[in-house]
Amino acid sequence: MKKICLLTIIFSLSVIQPVLAAKFPERPPIHNENAEEETVVMVEVDGNPDEILAKIKGKLPNSQMRKMFQSLFTGFSMQLKKKDVELLEGVAGIKRIDPLRTYEVTLDESVPFIGGDHIRGKLDKKGQRLTGKGIKIAVIDTGIDYDHPDLKKNFKGGYDVIDDDGDPMETTKEQGLSTIHGTHVAGIIAANGKIKGVAPEAEIYAYRALGPGGKGTTEQVIEAIEKAVEDGVDIINLSLGNTVNGPDWPTSIALDKAVEKGVIAVTSNGNSGPNMWTVGSPGTSLKAISVGASTPPLKVPYLTFESEEREIALNMMVGSKPWTFKRDLPIKEVGLGRMEDMKEVKNKLVLIKRGVIPFFEKAKSAQIAGAGGVIIYNNTPGEFMGSLEMQLDIPVVSISKEDGEWLKDKLDLKEKNYLRTIYRKEEDQIAPFSSRGPVTHSWGVKPDVVAPGVAIDSTIPKGYLGLNGTSMSAPHVAGTAALVKQAHSDWTPEEVKAAIMNTAKPIEDKDGMPYSPHEQGTGRIQVAKAVYAETLVYPGTVGFGKWTREQSRHKKDVEITIKNSSQKVRTYHVKPPFVVPDGVQWKVPFAITLKPGEERKVPITIDILPGVFQSGIHYGEFIVEGGRDPVRVPYMFFIEEPNYPRLMAFSFEFGDEQGQYRYEMYLPGGAEEVGIALYDPDTFQFIQYLDVKENVDRGLLEVELDELQLEEGLYKTLVYAKKEGKEDLIETMIYIGEDTEKISGHNMLIR
Repeated sequence: MKKICLLTIIFSLSVIQPVLAAKFPERPPIHNENAEEETVVMVEVDGNPDEILAKIKGKLPNSQMRKMFQSLFTGFSMQLKKKDVELLEGVAGIKRIDPLRTYEVTLDESVPFIGGDHIRGKLDKKGQRLTGKGIKIAVIDTGIDYDHPDLKKNFKGGYDVIDDDGDPMETTKEQGLSTIHGTHVAGIIAANGKIKGVAPEAEIYAYRALGPGGKGTTEQVIEAIEKAVEDGVDIINLSLGNTVNGPDWPTSIALDKAVEKGVIAVTSNGNSGPNMWTVGSPGTSLKAISVGASTPPLKVPYLTFESEEREIALNMMVGSKPWTFKRDLPIKEVGLGRMEDMKEVKNKLVLIKRGVIPFFEKAKSAQIAGAGGVIIYNNTPGEFMGSLEMQLDIPVVSISKEDGEWLKDKLDLKEKNYLRTIYRKEEDQIAPFSSRGPVTHSWGVKPDVVAPGVAIDSTIPKGYLGLNGTSMSAPHVAGTAALVKQAHSDWTPEEVKAAIMNTAKPIEDKDGMPYSPHEQGTGRIQVAKAVYAETLVYPGTVGFGKWTREQSRHKKDVEITIKNSSQKVRTYHVKPPFVVPDGVQWKVPFAITLKPGEERKVPITIDILPGVFQSGIHYGEFIVEGGRDPVRVPYMFFIEEPNYPRLMAFSFEFGDEQGQYRYEMYLPGGAEEVGIALYDPDTFQFIQYLDVKENVDRGLLEVELDELQLEEGLYKTLVYAKKEGKEDLIETMIYIGEDTEKISGHNMLIR
């Protein structure tokens, strides 16, 4: 498996080491790491944390405990030398050790679309309108502008984990890179002024766990979750995450335990789509409601080229000015979008290939040169969704590699070229950026549902703005959960989740093909149907795991719970998939009769001959009939080890101190050896190993590097992971240099 990307990092170093006689992708023998480097780890314990900490201090007196957790995550964060981590693993009572991870924040149309305005006219059991009144919702995010006129009536308190005080205001310019994200999320949930959120009378509690620029760490997010639970909130919304696809990451575990304490947890699924396996923690939490992004009713722009019938779909870059052209515009192809390529582009659209230069820099150069708009086409197959550091004066869109190359070929044939924009109304499409499941290791279905997450207008400090992302989808579900909880105050988090999943609308792609469960979960949320759900079936999706083709006939049982929440006796039937392929038989109960309020666990058995099936993912759905509406329960299983990336989420950035740098990667199955090899980009000659590790456990690997000796320049880089005779690779380019102004003054991932 190979991934191609381009990574740009600025750092201040010197002197290239002697070149060894190896050329890309060959690698010479490895060298040892610096064991004296400091690292921070999250330590989960099984027992009394204070007693275990005392044992650690006796064994490692120079280690330092940073934060203690005893509510949802039993353990603490600890700083120590890398060489001592192995000794730490030998301390009795330690359950697991994980490196510290950094998290990022990844209505007028959307709220009515999901039925949020209609439901306000209905009443709960106390005769009050369904507006979320009395429901406490924690927004764990960048803080909120609690002085915003649409939010100040709803804001009831919270905490600032970053500054350790009771003032969870968004980061201001005076404090660093300002933020708006939490205010936008809060508005979708409960704005009550010029715009109305899904639950406009819900109580908002803000927990600032992400600081300047919208970044925070594992310990900060977990601390915020614990404080929210201690404060007695009913619902937690986390529109944040990382790219770690694993079910047992500390934040995912913390959310699972919050749910066990009676709190409904809602989290975004991630913005790393459209490929499989891109869901990230805490979206991998088993018990939380993980939310992908779909489109509300939109006028979607398409490009046509003169007399050609082909229509090219445009994906707006996150942070871009809207595409509103109504006249034909000339277009010119300008390579990779360097400033020197921007010749004779005034008032024209420019076609740029993805890669080497950040999206913002490409677009900024086009704007300076007078271009009217920017079209960036992918350099790998398929579509992509990019983002900009800030909004420019011209729109910036992306298109697929196939469309981009087709358009470039057409432009090469003529001297003058014009593009026409046509607009089509579309809705209920999965956004290209929406992360897909399944979850590695547990093979669970994620997302659970989808909700509008494209062009969502909401509150920001001192105003309003439209944003894209699963960060905007999750609060639609959090608001829906508030309405369901208001209507059914005795329902558990599991029952609220079931109501939302069981009543979701299954959606289809542009060709009329149903999206798979790992793309849409059970479908797009429908508020009124969730509030009035009379039959609850949970879990809302079922995973049967995986088999190898060499295995003999095998049976596996799973249980689902069916609850009759109506006021009359109902008899339910579980119908297996209508089309049953060779090699599988299903066994389900014939009939289940339940009194009002009664529930029962129901076994479902799969009897399978794995050798009959092709390798890969297999899915379908059961139907539970007998209620007012049938309930769909998607299922999934795998034949052979799935083709998920064994090496994920590689990044390289500044460390916490001057001259220090950090890299991280996620290894879903662990590795016998991982490493980063640097080569000359012109000759492909091996230069040196940046780092090498052996016998690495599954999970996130995060490493600090000091005193690197490399000259300024661009390096071809090969990141690799070996396990059981297989090797996964990521090719990337790392730029090393001192002048941060060369690349806009920020570390950034080159798309």
